This record gives sequence, structure tokens and C-alpha cells, in this order.
Amino acid sequence: MIIMINGAFGVGKTSVANELVKQMDNSMIFDPEEVGFMLRNIIPNEIKQKEANTGDFQDLQLWKELTVVLANRLIQTYKMNLIIPMTIRKQEYLHYIIDGFKKLNQDPYHFCLIAEEETIYERLRRRGEEEGNWCFQQTRKCINAFNTYDFGEYIQTDHLSIPLIVEIVKEKVSLG
Repeated sequence: MIIMINGAFGVGKTSVANELVKQMDNSMIFDPEEVGFMLRNIIPNEIKQKEANTGDFQDLQLWKELTVVLANRLIQTYKMNLIIPMTIRKQEYLHYIIDGFKKLNQDPYHFCLIAEEETIYERLRRRGEEEGNWCFQQTRKCINAFNTYDFGEYIQTDHLSIPLIVEIVKEKVSLG
């Protein structure tokens, strides 16, 4: 089983994923951000400038491909369910990854955690993010994308605790 937890930086994805993995037998977290960090470190700057001049490693073709390949290898090797927290606001990238998972005979669940802009900013501040950094800069872009396109199953998190969000996810995937 693959459970994708999407949403803006600071909305609670990682907290939900960490709690979910504690409550879900035979599961592990797979964070595609780690794939992006690896690619950012090994791909030469001239290639990064061509493919991802935005500075966003998700614009690297290999990021999408390796996210699917690594998820497949993790499932095949360890026979575990994957909980995947990630901020992905470009619908074509999301579809590429979901379609890739489906080709692996996985039918992923995809949840998009949403909150009001000020709620997200407050959560970013509480976790120590510096005002105006990358995470803050992405908030409005994420909110606009999530309001414009269909990102699957939305969960409004403004007034929900992490345990309650986890219960909602578990219920939706029939683990409750």
C-alpha cells in the first residue's frame, strides 16, 4: 500500500506521516525530498540550470523517475507499505508519480492536507523556519495550485490535531 500525504510546507505532512507509520503495521516513510537532495548534490550545475533553473529539484526529470523506481524497490525489497509525505503542487508531476505507482500494481491513496495561509505561516514560524525562506515562498503557489486543480482527497487541517488527521486518513484507507 502507498499512502501519499501532500500539502504545502508546514501544513503537517511529516507529522501526520510519522504518527501514521507508528500506528500502521509493516510501514515505513519514504520521503522523495531525499531523492531530490541527492540529485541536487550529484548533478552538475550546468545540467541543473537547463532542467531546473527554478532551483526546484522536482523539475529534474530524474526526480520523478527515481521517486517511482525507488518506491518500487522499497516495496519489492522490504515488503512494506510506504507512507510518502511530499509537497507537490505541479499536477503533471503528481500524475506522473501516481501513474508510475499504478504501473507497479500499486493503487496509491493520495491525501492533500490544506490550511489557510496564515495557519501555514504560523506553523512554519513555530518549527523555526526563517520568514521569507523557500517554504514561505512556496505557500501561496501551493494554495493556488490546490484551489485550481484536483489534488484528490483534501483534508482541511486548520483546526484539527495530528491524531485526528491520522484517524481520518486511517478511516479512508480502511485501517480505522
